[in-house]
Amino acid sequence: MFQPGNTLHQTARPGDDPAAERMPPGRGAAAGVHGRDAAATPLPHPAPSNDGAVRYARAMATADEDSYPGASIGLPPTGRGSLASWWSRIAALVLDWGACMVVAVFLFGVGVLREGGWRAWMILAVYFVESAVLTALAGASFGQLIARIAVVRLDEQPLGWWRALARAAMISLVLPTVVIGAERRGLNDLVLGTVVVNRR
Repeated sequence: MFQPGNTLHQTARPGDDPAAERMPPGRGAAAGVHGRDAAATPLPHPAPSNDGAVRYARAMATADEDSYPGASIGLPPTGRGSLASWWSRIAALVLDWGACMVVAVFLFGVGVLREGGWRAWMILAVYFVESAVLTALAGASFGQLIARIAVVRLDEQPLGWWRALARAAMISLVLPTVVIGAERRGLNDLVLGTVVVNRR
């Protein structure tokens, strides 16, 4: 029997909540899961552009192309007209000196190899004449012709006799040759505006 003053306790059912009725089944759990995932997963950043890397690679390639021996004076990197190597220049000098020794012995006797006095200077004198004459006429000394290298002016004009004579004299003095500047050019080449290049 129902008595006045007693409190009736009723168990709430899912259907009694209007908000629950308006929410589709499973929507609440799914919303909670997705909310946690959204909070834990960082927003994707835009992919970095590769334009900077491409520009850097191109700049480095250009720098490499411009850094080869002879680039600063306008010579090609390889082939005819490119800067002669040290090995070819040393080989040419050895060939020149050996040929001049043979000529000096033939002209003045074996005393040029072991005696003092004026005979001791004959190999150098022969070298001076041979280097100056052949450089003026052919653009290279005997050894340089064999090594396939040549002496040319940077302004692409003919070498001329006075430059050939001056260059041979400076090489005979040795010191201007061993004072090396940029692009494998000795003091003689720097003063005369010349450079040793490949003929092949």
